[in-house]
Amino acid sequence: MFTGIIEGVGRLAAREPIGGDVRFTFNVGNLPFDQVQMGESIAINGVCLTVIAFDGSSFKADASTETLALTTLGALTEGAVINLERAMRPTDRLGGHLVSGHVDGLGKVLSIHEDARALRWRFAAPKPLLKYIAKKGSICVDGVSLTVNEADDEGFEVALIPHTVANTAFSATAVGSAVNLEIDLVARYVERLLGQGATP
Repeated sequence: MFTGIIEGVGRLAAREPIGGDVRFTFNVGNLPFDQVQMGESIAINGVCLTVIAFDGSSFKADASTETLALTTLGALTEGAVINLERAMRPTDRLGGHLVSGHVDGLGKVLSIHEDARALRWRFAAPKPLLKYIAKKGSICVDGVSLTVNEADDEGFEVALIPHTVANTAFSATAVGSAVNLEIDLVARYVERLLGQGATP
């Protein structure tokens, strides 16, 4: 489980095809990494992967064919800037919202424009996900917990403050880029409960 508060920005150092899927090597950049453990979970652009090897400045993780097909990792090129977050501990502050690291779909950056000192970003989202995206609700975009400013039948908008842009991979994200989207877990469970006619 993650919070959507990015802890570091790194880069994809290498991708190695193995038996039909891919083994990635990620440079950890400024991610606090001194107590990394084998088998722990790290979110890369919002995708939860398992550490299978590491040294002082990088780690390796395998991605299945499904992960490659359903997230932006399949098209990630060497040198690409990435958002990194280690899994939360029970004692951590929940500064963002509960994020599973399981991507629900791909979105696309439609526009970016200035809004005072912030930047207003508009994203397209797949039709099946739009019903879960609500004004003032939470959305996870490339691993970043964000508040939805506006939502309609085509997509949604968020406002990114200068700190967020400077300390995430959004600083290297352009209009037209694909992004990983994860809807709010609460919305998913509410739908499930209402669909089954849950009673107290």
